[in-house]
Amino acid sequence: MAGGAAVSYSRAVIGFLRFVGVINAAIWFGGLVFFTLSAGPAFFSPEMLDVFGGRDHPFARAWAGRAAQIVLERYFVMQQFCAAIATVHLLAEWLYTGKRPERLLSSLLAVMLAVAIFGGWWLQPKLSALHVTRYGVRSTAEQRAEAARTFRFWHSVSQIVNLLVLGGAGLYLWRTINPPEDLRFVGAKQPYRS
Repeated sequence: MAGGAAVSYSRAVIGFLRFVGVINAAIWFGGLVFFTLSAGPAFFSPEMLDVFGGRDHPFARAWAGRAAQIVLERYFVMQQFCAAIATVHLLAEWLYTGKRPERLLSSLLAVMLAVAIFGGWWLQPKLSALHVTRYGVRSTAEQRAEAARTFRFWHSVSQIVNLLVLGGAGLYLWRTINPPEDLRFVGAKQPYRS
């Protein structure tokens, strides 16, 4: 390739990688904000409980909780996909530019990917099982009470972790939009010439 064409190609690839990174980070952060501030709380709003027979209906909270569990399952899948895309994006930039990613950013993505996997494969199924026991007609009063107590504990843990992930996704979005100066205008690695 001629020098100008190589630089043009290099800028196009880096521009594409940046675009993918920014879109993924925006979707990830936006999904977290939407679920945390809007969708999650909506399941137990008076309007939603009215859909399930009203606040006084014995199963209204159980049905609203089950609906929330279904959405929560997809919420963790979204987090896993976005974290995986972010990791692949970071590796692609590293391989293409030859510049090592920031240790903080790499660590942040690794932790967020681990949290998404843990949440989707362990925590969400555990909360679902506790929900079934908590509202199950075949559960004893003692089992329901224990399931409710355990559910509240793990739900609190998940809310705290969710806020931390929300902050991490916000930081990741910021770093994706504002890369360090030394990466802002870097070109691709030049092939070895003798």
